[in-house]
Amino acid sequence: MSGGGAVDARLAELGLTLPEVVPPLAAYQPAVRSGVYVYTAGQLPMVDGKLPVTGKVGAEVTAEEAKALAQTCALNALAAVKSVTGDLDLIARVVKVVGFVASASDFTGQPGVINGASELLGEVLGEKGVHARSAVGVAVLPLDAPVEVEVQVELVSGA
Repeated sequence: MSGGGAVDARLAELGLTLPEVVPPLAAYQPAVRSGVYVYTAGQLPMVDGKLPVTGKVGAEVTAEEAKALAQTCALNALAAVKSVTGDLDLIARVVKVVGFVASASDFTGQPGVINGASELLGEVLGEKGVHARSAVGVAVLPLDAPVEVEVQVELVSGA
């Protein structure tokens, strides 16, 4: 994706590359703008069109692996935001993050997994990345993904 603003520079400084927008798997858009808000669809940790890992966290997938996958979900969410705004520098703040963790029945570390997304947003956006959040354990996610993350951002007024 093209760009060149401060957020893109910060991504590069962190050694991160904003991926192409993950195409929808069903009847929805990757992100929708409503007024000064952008809402992303749930973002799976897709890399080059594939899930690098599948399964339940606390069984086939470790919490640390899942935390890294949540970071990928957040990068995919930023790509979805950029697809409707054209510029990540238009983000005034991240308002809310909702993370879903496909969990083994005895796994209770969902907040630590979703920290992967939250910490990435903070590293990339600084204070603008601080947000409210939910981290929810679920039985299964699409394509047997271990994690899914959705993000709501507020844009600067006049954007």
